[in-house]
Amino acid sequence: MSQQIKIALVMAMSLFMEILDGTIVTTALPKMATTFSTSMSQISLLISAYLVTVAIFIPMSGWLANYFGKKKIWLLAVFLFTISSLGSALAPSFGVLLGMRMLQGFSGALMTPTARLIVFEKTPVDQLLKMTSYLVWPALIAPAIAPIMGGAIITYLSWHWIFLINLPIGMSILILGYSLIPSDHDLIKNKFDWLGFLEMATASTLLVVGAELSSRDGLSFEIAGIVCIVSGIIFLLFTYQHLNKVEQPLFSLKALSKTSFRIGQTSGAILWLSVGAMPYLLTIYLQNVFHWSAVVAGSYVIFIFIGNIGIKLFTTSIIRSLNYKGALIASFLMILSSSFCLVFIESTTFPAIIMLLAFASGIGRSLALTAFMGLSLSEIPPQERNSANTLNTVVQSLAQGLGVSFITLVIHLLEIQLSIPLAYSLGFAVLGALMLLPIIEILKIPQTMGIATMKK
Repeated sequence: MSQQIKIALVMAMSLFMEILDGTIVTTALPKMATTFSTSMSQISLLISAYLVTVAIFIPMSGWLANYFGKKKIWLLAVFLFTISSLGSALAPSFGVLLGMRMLQGFSGALMTPTARLIVFEKTPVDQLLKMTSYLVWPALIAPAIAPIMGGAIITYLSWHWIFLINLPIGMSILILGYSLIPSDHDLIKNKFDWLGFLEMATASTLLVVGAELSSRDGLSFEIAGIVCIVSGIIFLLFTYQHLNKVEQPLFSLKALSKTSFRIGQTSGAILWLSVGAMPYLLTIYLQNVFHWSAVVAGSYVIFIFIGNIGIKLFTTSIIRSLNYKGALIASFLMILSSSFCLVFIESTTFPAIIMLLAFASGIGRSLALTAFMGLSLSEIPPQERNSANTLNTVVQSLAQGLGVSFITLVIHLLEIQLSIPLAYSLGFAVLGALMLLPIIEILKIPQTMGIATMKK
């Protein structure tokens, strides 16, 4: 095994720890509320505060990596994440726990983009697709095992162990990372773009808070959420103008001049929105419309993640056979068709059919994610990958976070005129119809785009 692959696997382990922690905490919220004698709305701040902190600090990760070195920032992020996990488990009050979660969010905001940068910045273009395959699996496996692992920990141990399991993982990857990752010698000491950071932080916060508000029941919450989202989009436009004209921006937007990268952000954002929305929609549909228990509903939804993982061994060979264009069109058609088929399922539908549709949706998502990660960087020179990686991580984080809120708002609007079962069913149609936008965009790219990354 080469040094490059060993480093990629260690980075993947750090991503796995961060993504698992971000998803597994949800299962423990009721127990935490009981421990600290708080309401569910108050305890849910543990999720919201984490997401807001991540959204605020991801944009500065690239500058920090340039200024202090990728290795130092990654090691610091893993150390802080591990320590804040211990602090979360030992928290004597809700306030302390909330503070520890915000520290986790800060360290996670640095860890994820820096880990990807360590792998991608010096990777030869013909190895990008191969390296991509190592970094995709955490985003696919962690959400799949989080509900099961979280349920088992809550049932047989206590919620504290949801955080304590990060300690051995964190210490292990700290030791491995310290010994494997080479030190940086080409630091870039640019002046920090405070205005760009404040604009980006404001935009990200408004979008995340807006998404959170719009997903709650009540017209006032939905209106406030929409106002925040619109305001966030306006701030994004100001940020875009600023980053384009300032001499030393927080991160460069040069990568957007490359069609392959631009498509990875526009069509990729829609894909990540679907990644966040589909498992949630299928879960609440089976529970609220079919009146199935959470356990039964989960046993069907998990087939999305089985599809994610099941196709993983073959994604690279499929992309090499079909090229990026063919693989992306095939994957989006699979997501589209499975979404539209889910519109017509009923409580009497043969169980294997629902499982098969969820499985097909998972396959499409996994193939598309791998293809987009490889394609996005295929035309980006190594010296520009830091900024491209930062921008890509910001887009991915915001799009995935907006997924649940988007589909919740769609269902609420449909319920005004339609019955609840029909509103939920049409939610699948909306997610399927969204896939038409990436398909149209991808049809315009040449068949050979990104071919340099597919050498064996």
